[in-house]
Amino acid sequence: MEKFFKLKEQGTTVSTEVMAGITTFFAMSYILFVNPTILSASGMPFQAVFLATIIASVIGTLVMGLFANVPYAQAPGMGLNAFFTYTVVFGLGYSWQEALAMVFICGIINILITVTKIRKLIIHAIPESMQHAIGGGIGIFVAYVGIKNAGLLSFSADSSAITSSVVEGGKATSVSINSGIVPALANFNNAPILLAIIGLVLTTILVVKNVRGAILIGILVTTVLGIPMGVVQLGAIDWHANSLGSSINELGTTFGAAFGAQGMGSLFSDSSKLPQVLMTILAFSLSDTFDTIGTFIGTGRRTGIFSKEDEKALDNDSRGFKTKMDKALFADAIATSIGAIFGTSNTTTYVESAAGIGAGGRTGLTSVVVALLFALSSFFSPLISIVPAQATAPALILVGVMMLASFADINWLDLEEAVPTFFASIFMGLCYSISYGIAAGFIFYTIVKVIKGKTKEISPILWIVDLLFILNFIILAIL
Repeated sequence: MEKFFKLKEQGTTVSTEVMAGITTFFAMSYILFVNPTILSASGMPFQAVFLATIIASVIGTLVMGLFANVPYAQAPGMGLNAFFTYTVVFGLGYSWQEALAMVFICGIINILITVTKIRKLIIHAIPESMQHAIGGGIGIFVAYVGIKNAGLLSFSADSSAITSSVVEGGKATSVSINSGIVPALANFNNAPILLAIIGLVLTTILVVKNVRGAILIGILVTTVLGIPMGVVQLGAIDWHANSLGSSINELGTTFGAAFGAQGMGSLFSDSSKLPQVLMTILAFSLSDTFDTIGTFIGTGRRTGIFSKEDEKALDNDSRGFKTKMDKALFADAIATSIGAIFGTSNTTTYVESAAGIGAGGRTGLTSVVVALLFALSSFFSPLISIVPAQATAPALILVGVMMLASFADINWLDLEEAVPTFFASIFMGLCYSISYGIAAGFIFYTIVKVIKGKTKEISPILWIVDLLFILNFIILAIL
């Protein structure tokens, strides 16, 4: 194990990697229940999506750990699953089988741009100041996810602020609200919020005191405290409802559906819809690609998982998979197509991997542990589901705090550097999207350089990416 994962070389141990893997798993285990909930609204069987989520996560994460030897976990991406259901199926009227076909094609595109080094060229084109901004921006994003999951924020809006809603069975399942929404600090008058605050204080103390396994201990202790507080309901565990047998039976409905008559067979049958189909696939691919690149750059540079030498090795003449970044990008690329085959939306590298990295994870052993826990969850999913969001939220908040250190490497006194990095980092958190943050940063970087008469400093790749992002925004506005 030492020889395979090179633990000493990375300054880590088996116990540290195991703790990191458990931490990452608990930080992202919500996807086991959230993903089926979102995708089943499109008509897909809940239990089938549940098992497809596990299979895609296990395979993608194992490849990441065993092939790339980096501590990142993969699972169907949040945001991408909502785009799948509410935009592609509900908004554009495609069947879920056709949407799966689009996801599969997106995966193939990601594989091609990885093998042909387009992803590497994109990474090379990102200015160093923007790379630091991405790291800090992901810190804001992760911390915001934690604050939101903890329930520490409340939002209010009047009816005029509601732009659209999806109603099923007399109940709104999705509501879009414009800038009329007003955020505020929630009232600390209910058990879940109080539990989150207790967990945040406890985990902060453990982290500041440099207690070994602080983040994992915080998650477990907060979960236990949630039992007497009534947040964790042991009596609500239903071992039969999410049984492995029922999941396997339903998986037959989604497995290979992307290639059937209702999937790939009908997706391209109407030539008038071809431009829309291609643009939708582009939207899937852009979000997937830049979520991954942002996560790798943002979390890998400062921790040393991806060193500067490793990034420099991604030169235009490189061949094969010579670096960890090469292998990690390829591992991420194949995961989306695998997920689509079994029946789930885009599988991507999870920013919650930062929780495990913050707990000391440095090698692929962390990923292997995460994959094993995902596999075991197929048997014990009801038990895993009792870990509340209030227990994992403090871990995400504190990991976000640690990642904000990247901002120290940005020259905020130079507006030429500060403006693009501001938009990249702030939009990442407030738009709840790594890729949109990167888009804002890239576009403003280009604008600033043009205004300053420094167009020669803009990489041709950035011009292309800017145009693709702008095209993507136009298409989404039209849709």
